[in-house]
Amino acid sequence: MKNELATESSPYLLQHAHNPVHWQAWSPQVLLTAQQQDKPILVSIGYSACHWCHVMERESFENEATAAIMNAHFINIKIDREERPDLDHIFMDAVQAMSGSGGWPLNVFLTPEGKPFYGGTYFPPTKAHGRASWVDVLMSIKDAWLNKKIDMLTQADTLIAHLKKSNEFGHIKATNTTTDGNELFSTDEAKLIIKNILLTADIAEGGFGVAPKFPQTFAINCLLQGYYFFKDDAALAHAELSLTKMINGGIYDQLAGGLCRYSTDAQWLAPHFEKMLYDNALFITTVSHAYLLTKHPHYKIAIEKTIQFLLTEMKHPLGGYYAAIDADSEGEEGKYYVWQKQEIEQILGVDAPFFNQYYGVTEAGNWEHKNILCVQLPLPEVAAIHNLSITQAASILHDCIKKLLAVRQLRTRPTTDDKILLGWNSLLITAYCKAYAALQLPLYKQEAEGLFEFVNKAFIGQQAAYYHTYKNEEAKYPAFLDDYAYLIEACIQLQTITANQMYLHKAKDLLNYVWENFSDSNNLFFYYTTEQQTDILMRKVELYDGANPSPNSVMANNLCYLAEVFDEPTWKKRGLSMLDSLKTIILKHPQQFSIWAGTSLNIHEGIKQIAIVGTSMTPHLLKVLHQYLPNAIIQATSTVSDMPLLRGKNNLAVTNLHLCSNYQCNTPCASADELLASF
Repeated sequence: MKNELATESSPYLLQHAHNPVHWQAWSPQVLLTAQQQDKPILVSIGYSACHWCHVMERESFENEATAAIMNAHFINIKIDREERPDLDHIFMDAVQAMSGSGGWPLNVFLTPEGKPFYGGTYFPPTKAHGRASWVDVLMSIKDAWLNKKIDMLTQADTLIAHLKKSNEFGHIKATNTTTDGNELFSTDEAKLIIKNILLTADIAEGGFGVAPKFPQTFAINCLLQGYYFFKDDAALAHAELSLTKMINGGIYDQLAGGLCRYSTDAQWLAPHFEKMLYDNALFITTVSHAYLLTKHPHYKIAIEKTIQFLLTEMKHPLGGYYAAIDADSEGEEGKYYVWQKQEIEQILGVDAPFFNQYYGVTEAGNWEHKNILCVQLPLPEVAAIHNLSITQAASILHDCIKKLLAVRQLRTRPTTDDKILLGWNSLLITAYCKAYAALQLPLYKQEAEGLFEFVNKAFIGQQAAYYHTYKNEEAKYPAFLDDYAYLIEACIQLQTITANQMYLHKAKDLLNYVWENFSDSNNLFFYYTTEQQTDILMRKVELYDGANPSPNSVMANNLCYLAEVFDEPTWKKRGLSMLDSLKTIILKHPQQFSIWAGTSLNIHEGIKQIAIVGTSMTPHLLKVLHQYLPNAIIQATSTVSDMPLLRGKNNLAVTNLHLCSNYQCNTPCASADELLASF
């Protein structure tokens, strides 16, 4: 039997193309083979930047003896979770239901009909730390299938029934529960959202909860809203503490920029070093919000540095951005990024003491006898210790970083997962729009529009349908709900910064497509997949805001926003009903429902409609964009427009700014300053 992954395009599958395991990609044909041979299926799911996926591959999947067992007794399937998130969601739910935890690599055993009956995450080659060895697991499953098949089949049916019942949480029929957004939350309830987010705040190190720590930028966005709406100083203080700790920590690449996926410790020092496109897009968006609200210069630097990292290391020459950069190089996690003190001294010479004090570099190191660069003292304090002015210190630091980067680039670089994903690139379009609003650098608007043009060509399919992933000039797999939801959001944000109404009409077309293909009359929420997709056990409804925003939470926001723009009451009714149906859980667990919570806060405070009309509207638009206005809809035009908010405002010779609510506008203002003063 021969490994069949060599013809795949996924970098993760190609990493396994030379394993002695007879890996195959997921397909109906493979499932049919399992049924014909009456063999259980082993599905192993991961992604190219996953450290423990690499470990298990080296220990088990490259082992000839282990591979022989897998080949003899199982149909072996490899899945890239980023290519097929629909399958990953279902099988992750199954493993979490069986074991109480999940993660990657995800190894799940299925009946020949594709029903899961056992699974786990990483298994070591020999029994250790309370984990059975991989070979022991294989042999146990083999024996159980031969001797207790009926029990395995019953277990699978029971598990599927449980998963379907759990998924009913998202199956709520549309009702007339609410038509008025002001009724969703009382002021006390809106404030309770912020209070409950802060209950899990790490007030010493920033972020939430204990290690491992993820950025949780959605919750930070809610805290920024909490300060803006309610003058909650504690909310702003924790948002700023969290962002500053991340920006200064080892989770952030201090030399080249870019945020890693999460920190293994509470101090943000030691990350798993993989860099994901979505994390960095979401980080840029949140830091841009923080900059708009506070105008603190260190946020400006973080935005610029992160974007420069993306442009330098993650952009395809023809457009589009790659999915991820691996954590490992030369078989070691983080090897590309860490330093020995002696090495830094040799490179930097007389500037080494200054640099080492700033980043806490020591002979013993701060991670596995090496140093992860992590800011230890404020730059002015280090400058004073070394009798330097702030300007001198900043210049020396810049030169030191440049020298170390030059040396680092000579090392073996971690591999790049060079597939391009529609949803993650759409998140980046939004990030570029937010960064442009904050810093108003023309490059960022140019990148946002150019990236939209790329995805609109590369991913488009037949009859308004899009594809999910793109590589080697080929797009494949029908797009999922999050792809469309994030793209609609990107179109909304593009219109905001460009005043090009075409983007709103594109958003409207996409929303109509989602309405028709991802929902039915029996369900208030949207399914993750279309009805036409038949190679999954069930159509899931994704509600939780996890590492990525829930596609349903983004759709609720899209519905409420576009309902205002196009005066479509049906959209508003559905968006508000989605929020209302989750009210109790949003209040209790706002961290797991932070996008929902943020939209609820905006609705509670009332959506402000800003219309800027006139041939000289651009400078006024730029000034409005430079303000933190989370509950505002901004439309601008220099020509006569039939859009509901702009309709009838035809005096273009003099630019007027209108602040409206429900299309009822105040007396026009002559300047952005005058309009903003009335907020």
